[in-house]
Amino acid sequence: MIETKFNFTRTDGKTVEKIVEDERVAINHLVLPQGEALPEHRANSFVHMIVVRGILTLELEGQEEQQYPAGSIVAIPYRTRMHPQNRDDGVLEFFVIKAPSPKTIKQQGSECSSCSG
Repeated sequence: MIETKFNFTRTDGKTVEKIVEDERVAINHLVLPQGEALPEHRANSFVHMIVVRGILTLELEGQEEQQYPAGSIVAIPYRTRMHPQNRDDGVLEFFVIKAPSPKTIKQQGSECSSCSG
């Protein structure tokens, strides 16, 4: 077998889990019930959010909030301030793909002071 299999949790409860983290990519899986949010933070890599269930409400760099339904992929530039939230009635589930991995960016001498998340 040359492939590697990764699993993620299937739930409606709040979940924030790292699925893959190596030198090439970081993949996180998040489930946010109604009213839940992540803390405001800066992107520590180039980020793609893939919404698979619910509606993602996202504020970027203090701009007006935007909503992205299931089936959306949102590309966010490196170091962008973001605030992902679930303001919808249902459960929000999405994946966050970071490439290159934040580990690689740190190794390249990033000046980012909040590169841990």
